[in-house]
Amino acid sequence: MEREINVLVVDDSQVARMLLVHLLESDPQIRVIGAVADGRAALDFVTENKPDVVLMDIHMPRMDGFEATRRIMETQPVPIIICSATANPREVATTFRLMEAGAVACIEKPVGRDHADFEAMVTNLLQTVKLMSEVKVVRRWPRMRSTPPPGPVARPVELQDARAEVKFIGIGASTGGPPLLQTILAGLPKDFSVPILIVQHIAHGFLPGLAEWLNQTTGFKIQIASYGALLLPGHVYLAPDDFHMGIGASGRILLTKEEPEDGLRPAVSFLFRSLAEVCGPNALGVLLSGMGKDGAVELKLMKDKGAITIAQDKESSVVHGMPGEAIRLDAAMLILPPEKIALLLTNLANNRGGKEHHP
Repeated sequence: MEREINVLVVDDSQVARMLLVHLLESDPQIRVIGAVADGRAALDFVTENKPDVVLMDIHMPRMDGFEATRRIMETQPVPIIICSATANPREVATTFRLMEAGAVACIEKPVGRDHADFEAMVTNLLQTVKLMSEVKVVRRWPRMRSTPPPGPVARPVELQDARAEVKFIGIGASTGGPPLLQTILAGLPKDFSVPILIVQHIAHGFLPGLAEWLNQTTGFKIQIASYGALLLPGHVYLAPDDFHMGIGASGRILLTKEEPEDGLRPAVSFLFRSLAEVCGPNALGVLLSGMGKDGAVELKLMKDKGAITIAQDKESSVVHGMPGEAIRLDAAMLILPPEKIALLLTNLANNRGGKEHHP
């Protein structure tokens, strides 16, 4: 018999709490061991009890979701899932501050049963709780950011064949991805000159908030991609909800409603395959934390076409499914944590065509 997953629900709305408890306990594998109305009560509960997962709202009295998440992750770390109704981008951007504080995933709060997507929201809620209960979280030290380890990111021999100029960078991410994207982009110089295309699996409605948060915290121009847009140096393009994103032969953004790949649209596999076919050795691919295997085979295709390929290391991944599969397939030339990925991208952009860059 599968073990029960103990869940704490945190939401200031009694109606929302009752609905979430009912939905969670409709699955025999999940048991709600507490339901509280604010972050202060959540912090007290987690101190006394050890839930496997916390389902956390954002806006609450006494202590909001951000402060509660930060303090829980500093004292009694446990997987925290942000469960919030989508709103305007600036409010949704708060969600990603919580992920920066240590939350592992964000989902859209199920609304009334008459909503067209109600069943899909419930399925996603139950699946996310089960999957995140397996995630190993670590304590966040108060007010400290990690710093890259000293030393080079790669021995010269590892990139001795990477002589082509890197003209396009593709990044794929899923669970745990937003804080990694923030770390990588914030670690790049402000004059970084290569366009970056990103596929981030995320709940519908949260993408504008992700773009807003990354705009605020990285110094880069982040935009949701539009069909036919010219890729500009140093700009970052996010694949829009429900569209595959790639690059056309003209060097412009390609968006398509082609069938989902492995149930996903946008899919990292579509982006990486497009970069392999159109850009060959002028592309660079990065596969970050996420469940499943999206993009792993196509990262190998990029490598075979002469592109530089990177997979995130296991130690820094929330879920090592996607990068782990890429490593298993020998698709990654380099296996790195996010801070070193930023350093490597900077080095490659400054060392084009294998020639030293001098200011």
